[in-house]
Amino acid sequence: MELLRQFIDLFLHLDQHLSQIISDYGTWTYAILFLIIFVETGVVVMPFLPGDSLLFAAGAFAATGVLNVWILLALLFVAAFLGDTLNYLIGDYFGPKVFRRDYRFLKKEYLLKTQAFYDKHGGKTIIFARFIPIIRTFAPFVAGVGTMKYSKFLSYNIIGGFLWVVGFVAAGFIFGNIPLVKKNFTLVIFGIILISVIPPIYELVKQKMSPKQQ
Repeated sequence: MELLRQFIDLFLHLDQHLSQIISDYGTWTYAILFLIIFVETGVVVMPFLPGDSLLFAAGAFAATGVLNVWILLALLFVAAFLGDTLNYLIGDYFGPKVFRRDYRFLKKEYLLKTQAFYDKHGGKTIIFARFIPIIRTFAPFVAGVGTMKYSKFLSYNIIGGFLWVVGFVAAGFIFGNIPLVKKNFTLVIFGIILISVIPPIYELVKQKMSPKQQ
């Protein structure tokens, strides 16, 4: 319960936490942000770390001059690219056997939902998933488990990572320090999280409703 409270606090007060990190660690903040994005996208059992909201917050702080926006864009794109690459390689190593049962930190349910998303949207899933929490972490893993060749995965990984990082960092840089947004930063972060989870919630509701319609 305490861990859950800490996670909620981290998401909803991301601006305060990031401000403290910048104050405490200075230039090392870039390495910390790199590590968070890399782990969130690259370690299949860590899908609950902040992604979209962290990129937005980082862009907002870059607009104030305490972080360099070009360094942020370059480093976080590399982190996102390497994260998905690692996830793909892990999926390729373990193979289809991961679908057979639940693991302590790896739910078969998440894998099957991601596989269904993948079956529906094809290779573009790697791009779409960048903007959907949880599926973002599982999509490259499932691609590795499946039959997608790495050469094909690579192009989707580059495009998706670029759009995701540039999109949210730029949004934070442009809008993050508008007085109204800055005054209601917590609500904006909550809104980003809420919008991000609408697609998987919609899919879940649709799946739950479909048997009743038959």
